Amino acid sequence: MTPKWLIVGLGNPGPRYLLSRHNAGFLIVDAFAEAHGLRWQRTPLADVAEGRIGEGVLLAKPLTFMNLSGEAVRELVDRYGLPLDRVVVVHDDIDLPFGRLRVKRGGGHGGHRGVASVMEALGGEGFPRLKVGVGRPGRKEEVVDHVLSPFSEEERSNLPEVMERAVGALEAILLRGLDEAMNLYNR
Repeated sequence: MTPKWLIVGLGNPGPRYLLSRHNAGFLIVDAFAEAHGLRWQRTPLADVAEGRIGEGVLLAKPLTFMNLSGEAVRELVDRYGLPLDRVVVVHDDIDLPFGRLRVKRGGGHGGHRGVASVMEALGGEGFPRLKVGVGRPGRKEEVVDHVLSPFSEEERSNLPEVMERAVGALEAILLRGLDEAMNLYNR
């Protein structure tokens, strides 16, 4: 099967970052894979899982660290000949309150180095995103510690519901299109 969509979850590999806010993208593509019975396989640059949802989808979790995510994304886009508008990037966003989702078409990186790496590697910003709110810390100098630290106990208790809605948003993108997904999930 040649996938017509690539969904990339951004995060950092390894157990140290597993439940950190910066790994929201990994958590959501894991939840999507589990919801659809997809199995992960390791490749040199990413863990990948393929499925027949909609026109066919390839999920990816880059094995490069966050700031180099674009390397793995570029290789997958080239291998499957996918246009930018069929590459969905799922990532954490400190400008959204915890649990808020935003489906977006293109735009800047907003200081997110993983998104910046993907934009640089793909030579543009025209790919859709699913942003997952992780909240902003009180002070600017606390941002790195905030995103690399684990979710709070309260956030962890709400995470299953957030992940379920995020899986629904990804399904809407694949099955109904980006505009409909934005209408449904950007409230």
